[in-house]
Amino acid sequence: MKPSKEEIQLRMDRFEKALRTSGIKLTHQRIEVFREVARTGDHPDAKTIFERVKTRMPTISLDTVYRTLMMLIDMGLITTFDSTRGKVRFDANVDLHHHFVCTKCGMVSDFYSEEFNNLEVPRQVSEVGDVATTRVQFRGLCSRCRDREDKQ
Repeated sequence: MKPSKEEIQLRMDRFEKALRTSGIKLTHQRIEVFREVARTGDHPDAKTIFERVKTRMPTISLDTVYRTLMMLIDMGLITTFDSTRGKVRFDANVDLHHHFVCTKCGMVSDFYSEEFNNLEVPRQVSEVGDVATTRVQFRGLCSRCRDREDKQ
């Protein structure tokens, strides 16, 4: 689901404040890379982000995109997860949420669930270490792919 204009603006404001507070230069490249992740709900991978930003900034390099994404992760401004296709995908929604991933087309959709936020940690996991957050990921066919398969 695509974020609202208000949510995108909140993300951009948080980004700018975080960089200024950290003393990190607010470059046009960093702004555009973050804006691309912040304005989409499709959880793009690095190559997709690069291709989209390159349409607006033809001189940007893939290396700059990767370095910027790693900096944004380190600052807690974006998160990552692995999709079904082995690509790391990026998400500017840093609120506690979960994902549904289509195993056919790769579509990713956020959802919120208090029940999943409060899952009891199994003893075996507690013995390994302390759990900070729980993120649930459902994998299956999205309604569009399911409908296509039903028609065939």
